[in-house]
Amino acid sequence: MSKRGTKLIIGQRLKVLRQSLGLTQGQMAAELGVSASYITLIESDQRPASAKLLLRLAEVYDLNISELAPSSNAQLTSDFEAALKDPALEAGPVPRAEIEAVLQASPRIAAALVRLHERFSVQAMYHLSEANPLTDRDKVEALADASRPVEAVRNWLYDSRNYLHDLDHEAEAMAEELGLQRAVPHIELTGRLAEHGIRVRILPSNVMGDQLRRFDPHRRELMLSELLGEASRRFQIGVLLARLEQDAQIVLTLEKSGLTDPSALVLARVTLANYFAAALLMPYRRFLAACESLRYDVESISHRFGTSYEQTAHRMSTLQRPDARGIPFFFVRVDRAGNISKRFSAGRFAISRFGGTCPLWNIHAAFEGPDQVHTQIIRMPEGASYFSFARTVTRAGGSHAAPAPRFAIGLGCDVAYAPRLVYADGIDLARVRPVDVGLNCYLCERANCASRAHAPINRRLAVNERERSLAIYRFEGE
Repeated sequence: MSKRGTKLIIGQRLKVLRQSLGLTQGQMAAELGVSASYITLIESDQRPASAKLLLRLAEVYDLNISELAPSSNAQLTSDFEAALKDPALEAGPVPRAEIEAVLQASPRIAAALVRLHERFSVQAMYHLSEANPLTDRDKVEALADASRPVEAVRNWLYDSRNYLHDLDHEAEAMAEELGLQRAVPHIELTGRLAEHGIRVRILPSNVMGDQLRRFDPHRRELMLSELLGEASRRFQIGVLLARLEQDAQIVLTLEKSGLTDPSALVLARVTLANYFAAALLMPYRRFLAACESLRYDVESISHRFGTSYEQTAHRMSTLQRPDARGIPFFFVRVDRAGNISKRFSAGRFAISRFGGTCPLWNIHAAFEGPDQVHTQIIRMPEGASYFSFARTVTRAGGSHAAPAPRFAIGLGCDVAYAPRLVYADGIDLARVRPVDVGLNCYLCERANCASRAHAPINRRLAVNERERSLAIYRFEGE
């Protein structure tokens, strides 16, 4: 799919949409107020779609415009590009126009190729581990086996735009029933557990050991560590309520998920219980209204709902209810080493599944200025620009001998949404030059980058004994 000025070629996507609605070209044209010949030209990729038509499509068919935009499936684009860069495929450098053409015409075939490449990579890893006497094969296999369920659940959530409609409605209904907006949440939640014959106990950390939550079904007790703050205690109560009262809905959601791996299903159950707890403490419509009125000020919103910064930021990435959408954020949690332990995206932003993050993305600067919000406009290789902001959080626990771990929480959205964010105040969005970043060094082909840690996986290192440049690694084709 290509761009012509500010217009988009969306022929295949428009055709799929029309057919899914059971409409003829004439019927769709009538509903959109355009001629049938115009629809024909667009579907045959002979005419681009204007901004006016995109807005009309969003209005008539309740769409998010990004669903028709060329990078609407950015994760598939990223994964497909990464697969093509594997030297084993001998594809060589593939122009972006060709990649976009394949994704436009045959996205399911591209997704199938990505899955095939993933399986090939696993088998290749096994082979290399057997051939390399310095590699512990059992550890390599365990690492591969452990990562697959996590990726399966993450991919499912990405396909769901990080929003689970039925479970979200159930949580909102319970919050209304309990009157959490009027009463003291902790009292109401513990009272709900009491209806199940369960009491909550806050126990010393030396009694709980390294556990923060433990449920004893025989003694009917939910034991919480004193290391948990008030927001985390309420959240853990919400997780147990999900297990007690939403099991049928969770099972139904999992049946629709397409997940089959037993480990992935167990992980998804935990994820759904956590989702319900967050939606219970931050009911969708009240939370969205607060986000809009407070202009997505995470700190202010967390005070209003009695939730932590991380809980609030994560919930903001789920606001994709069809009839009441918020800003489509991406959310990441990163440690000091650049490892991504959480990643969710309700928008078009693609997040790498391996290799850490780009060092030029200032989410890492959050560790240099703890508890301060750091903003940045970044531009990805495909040309899309995003407004991002990040700050650090400290997890539960910690003592003089064992300090609590600290993470950076990053949120971002398409730069077009930035004026709706309090964090963009005072920034001239039209004049600020975006920082060019990549998914990670393995997949990034930007030349002369002084922050590069690796050459791209599909390029050979270029070594020149007579020269030394700012970039530590240079590669052929720069």
